[in-house]
Amino acid sequence: MKKIVALLIAVAVLCSVSVPAFAAYKDEYKLDIVPSLTTAWGMGAQYFADLVKERSGGKINIKVYPGSQLTTGKQTNAFLLVRNGTIDFAVQSSINYSPQLVELNLFALPFFIANQPDRYAALDAVKAGKAGEMVIKAIEDKGVKFLAFGENGFRELTNSKKAIRTPDDLTGMKIRVVGSPLFLDTFRALGANPVNMNWSDTMAAIQQGVVDGQENPISTFYPVKMHDYHKFMTDWHYVVDPTLYVVNPAVWASFSAEDQKMIQEAAVEAGKYMIALARIGLDDGTAQKYLESIGKVPEITDWYGTLKSVGMDVAILTPEEMKAFADKTAPVLEAWKSKVGDELVKAAEADMASVVKK
Repeated sequence: MKKIVALLIAVAVLCSVSVPAFAAYKDEYKLDIVPSLTTAWGMGAQYFADLVKERSGGKINIKVYPGSQLTTGKQTNAFLLVRNGTIDFAVQSSINYSPQLVELNLFALPFFIANQPDRYAALDAVKAGKAGEMVIKAIEDKGVKFLAFGENGFRELTNSKKAIRTPDDLTGMKIRVVGSPLFLDTFRALGANPVNMNWSDTMAAIQQGVVDGQENPISTFYPVKMHDYHKFMTDWHYVVDPTLYVVNPAVWASFSAEDQKMIQEAAVEAGKYMIALARIGLDDGTAQKYLESIGKVPEITDWYGTLKSVGMDVAILTPEEMKAFADKTAPVLEAWKSKVGDELVKAAEADMASVVKK
């Protein structure tokens, strides 16, 4: 009897020690994204939340808030809100964090990565190489825990006026851009009139004709029905938009080491899924094979064909046409290299050179 009592006391003591650790976890963790859940970005974020819930046995529940709800539409404030703990997790664009982290403008240098022989191989080399390490360090030095890279995609141009195949075609055209000085400089160099606008206001502005055009990854156009308002698309992939899976450091510290490992692995896996969604039908077939291997091939696998089928005029630029845009924005590229950081840019150039086939 004494042994049974002693055992019950020991169990009670163990429970009293263990319960507070679990009780420290929130009922819900908020995760911030800009677009809808139907985009590659949104699907990648939701996949992360689903993996974490499943692998934690329902202990860690992450809710995805689309449409910049957590930033009240001010997407470029997202980094600050994750850092101060207003937002727990985020899957955010490198562009939206660039006002606070100038190093992230590396990916938005005009035609810097797009001009590589294989732009996807070049981007992967940058993320996995020394430049990627420097970017991650910059993020964490500013007070946010980095988990993994995802991808929104290379950014293309749509408009309601005419086919854009030369820089002169953009003269005077009002183009919506995110609130980044680099984007403003790039479009001004092309002779356009860039209009700084949050995504939450953009579709209304497009519908009302306040702006003539906008730029975003091709995988976002069909889900938001861009074809209803913009007939013309220019495939120029002038900059790329990696997404960043991140978490507030205090929230991260509240998880056990075992759960931290699980969350990190889930972020990496969700990032791979998002990257494949952003690239399907655009790369050498690698994205489709990966999605087939995990049983998650999306309904649309041919973005060019889909957009053409709903009436869009898709202009796929030749290398010569691309060069004309690159030449026009070359002064912007050179001016921003030093702002981004000469050491970081050189590291990225070396990373990209390492994957060029000879």
